[in-house]
Amino acid sequence: MKNKVSPEVEAQAMKIAKGRQKEGQTKEQTKLIAQGIQKGIAEYKKQHGIKIRKIDKLRKQTIKQRGSESTETALARPKDLRSIYLPWVLLTLSWLGFVAYIVWQTI
Repeated sequence: MKNKVSPEVEAQAMKIAKGRQKEGQTKEQTKLIAQGIQKGIAEYKKQHGIKIRKIDKLRKQTIKQRGSESTETALARPKDLRSIYLPWVLLTLSWLGFVAYIVWQTI
């Protein structure tokens, strides 16, 4: 099965091959070099795709593990009451301080 290469890759490979062309080099030799560059680009894309799939697979596994761990820990221990009421207590104290400041300034 022959690998199909996009026209952009062919043009890029030919541009690179012409840029590296030596004096006395025939068009046929330049075409062969361009084909080698195309194969290199195709191999790089193939390896890059495999690498991306592996990374994605590992990312999904870690998300799955974290999800199962978080549900187990949430069911295992109840939340601390201090952590639930602390924001509300701080909000109330800040508003009381603000009201006291306004009252103090009007006196």
